[in-house]
Amino acid sequence: MKFTLLNVDSKSRARAGVVETDHGKIETPIFMPVGTVGTVKAVDQSSLKNIINAQIILGNTYHLYLRPGTDILQQAGGLHRFINWNRPILTDSGGYQVYSLAHRRKLKEEGATFQSHIDGSRHTFTPENVMDVQRKIGADIIMAFDECTPYPCEKKYAIKSMHMTHRWLDRCIERFDSTEPLYGYHQSLFPIVQGSVYNDLRIQSAEYIASKNREGNAIGGLSVGEPAEIMYELTDVVCNILPADKPRYLMGVGTPANILEGIALGVDMFDCVMPTRNARNGGLFTAEGIINIRNKKWENDFSPIDATSESEYSRNYTKAYLHHLNKSQEILAAMISSVHNLSFYLWLVREARKHIIAGDFANWKNVMIPKLTQKL
Repeated sequence: MKFTLLNVDSKSRARAGVVETDHGKIETPIFMPVGTVGTVKAVDQSSLKNIINAQIILGNTYHLYLRPGTDILQQAGGLHRFINWNRPILTDSGGYQVYSLAHRRKLKEEGATFQSHIDGSRHTFTPENVMDVQRKIGADIIMAFDECTPYPCEKKYAIKSMHMTHRWLDRCIERFDSTEPLYGYHQSLFPIVQGSVYNDLRIQSAEYIASKNREGNAIGGLSVGEPAEIMYELTDVVCNILPADKPRYLMGVGTPANILEGIALGVDMFDCVMPTRNARNGGLFTAEGIINIRNKKWENDFSPIDATSESEYSRNYTKAYLHHLNKSQEILAAMISSVHNLSFYLWLVREARKHIIAGDFANWKNVMIPKLTQKL
């Protein structure tokens, strides 16, 4: 994998770059739609490519391991072939999902034992077998196995968890470096910075992760309930340490405003379920603000969903029609809203990139943030 840094904004640390993988180029900053189980919910692959213009999507190790299972994926020739997607894929290691199963998992030095949310069957994830599973899934970028601490989290626990995540990372690296890709193309391993909300731990973790000299680095354990100001502060701390010549990935973030603030701090890659989850519940993101399309005020509004959108798709349907589809509980409501929201997120990072290259990102961001956060 190759990362080329093209420009840095003069009034912030916002960066424009290009990540090159064997499945294609990714222009950064980038937002990655979440395709947890091999599908971005309510969105088909043609729309992802031709309307949304997604350059990379996510899969999740935990979910794909349970269903359809790695045997099926290996028989198919990997996740790319299984889902008919010839662009890059990143897989989350499953650490966050194991964290979210707190009531049905046990952590120890060896790894994490958990019960399947599907049938209650027991499984164990170790740093070694998580690397093996991600080799079989076949993503271009795979994540190290870590523990995501909750918020709030006592410092004593955060210290213990961080050190275990670091030991797990060493085991991930050893296993990854002693094995080969299964499908004839390169895979990259990204370590994950942890340390909860403690600056000194975040510094220690970032320094440890940077010392491993992998092809990219991730920041985990944020956007788990802490105030946005703390997330920004810690992201700033970590980005000051992670090497500038490698992509930085802020995991699970976030709102459009979160993304612009993250870009300003030097983050290159983002993912979040918010655009599709909100879409399925009537929430629409636009350049002028946030819409709850289920509100009665849109019942007879025959203007486009987003008249300012550069996507013809978002101009093809009226607010009144989408309100009606939601009220009628039609599946098409989720489809239209999901494609719109993802198109908007990808538009937003493309615009950010343009302004970084033009040299006026900071000014543009300051104009955009108040609009992005207002409710229409």
